[in-house]
Amino acid sequence: MSTSERLTYLLEQVRLHRATTGEYRELLQLISEDDSGEIVRQLDAYHANWPLEAAANADYDRAYWQQAVKEILDADKLVQQPATLPARNRVYFLQRYWWAAACIVVLATGAYYLSKQTPPPAVVATSPVKDIAPGGNRAVLTLSDGSQIPLDSAGNGVLAQQGNTRITKLSNGQLAYNGTGGAEDKILYNTMSTPMGGQYQLILPDGTGVWLNAASSISYPTAFTGNERSVTVTGEAYFEVVKNDKMPFHVKAGNTTIDVLGTHFNINAYKDEATINTTLVQGAVRVSVQQQQQMLKPGQQARVAAKGQSIQVLDHADLSEVLAWKAGFFSFNDADLPTVMRQLSRWYNVEVTYEGNIPQRVFTGEIGRNLTLSQVLKGLTKTRIKYRIENGNRIVIQP
Repeated sequence: MSTSERLTYLLEQVRLHRATTGEYRELLQLISEDDSGEIVRQLDAYHANWPLEAAANADYDRAYWQQAVKEILDADKLVQQPATLPARNRVYFLQRYWWAAACIVVLATGAYYLSKQTPPPAVVATSPVKDIAPGGNRAVLTLSDGSQIPLDSAGNGVLAQQGNTRITKLSNGQLAYNGTGGAEDKILYNTMSTPMGGQYQLILPDGTGVWLNAASSISYPTAFTGNERSVTVTGEAYFEVVKNDKMPFHVKAGNTTIDVLGTHFNINAYKDEATINTTLVQGAVRVSVQQQQQMLKPGQQARVAAKGQSIQVLDHADLSEVLAWKAGFFSFNDADLPTVMRQLSRWYNVEVTYEGNIPQRVFTGEIGRNLTLSQVLKGLTKTRIKYRIENGNRIVIQP
């Protein structure tokens, strides 16, 4: 049986809901080894004949194809990852296969079938892609006097003294504050900022843990005194707040304030996102904007428009998608192309622009954040995205 015949057989098995785990893996392997693009062209030819006919008969099952993708990915995880491996150490199989699965992901979401026109020709980048390494632990600490310390190049140990508080870089790369503050002490503020392509972890003076995503910042006092703890955030941060009933914790992000006693939550407040999203993992928080307030329960997400005054609550947020950045990967669930590219832009420190109409694609799946840019862009070509590279760090998406 030729490769072409075998591919057709495997696709038929999937379409008819008869594919075994081994056949799913075989299909994934065929696509992942498709350096010439021939398998993708055969996929196009196969689906050009079936889905349009099926759609006309109301037989195209979008939900099934999404489940098929999940089974493909899960099948590969079973082979690649021991079940006992700690979640924080699971670098998803996508290091090797994510771009292959992406071909099927696009088919699963129906993105190829938005019209009955002939699928576009196979796409290749119009200029060589400069390989850019993924982001890493990079941040700058700005002290109360305005002096700055690049944390990625600083050695371990005590970095500075702010009042009665010592600032220490720990052996695991975290920044920690240790000391005591009195009500009579002058309040000193520090700011930690991550650049595009950076992330960092911080332990605040009260023991609260903070994870900063790329292009983010947090401003905070070097010692918490009085009857409250207040910090200000831009970009994205995850908090594990130490409980203190006598000193509630407040986070200010744009027009939104989050009040907590002790809890774990994520806040996404990038200026180029349409909403400020607060997602509660455990405990309880109160989200406030203007005169509106909303208590959240674990698993809920509050969304506030950047210039709005109302709070929209999503009851069942996808926590794995929200916290994927902290675990070392990107996670998308029916995300459009601009959503995907905004995250890639921050992590790889590249500019993304669009020429003409933005391609209508949706993406579902996970991408390891330790992939290089060229690996990610290879995945985009597999999903029929056309682009060119300018000046080595600008990606121009073409219609």
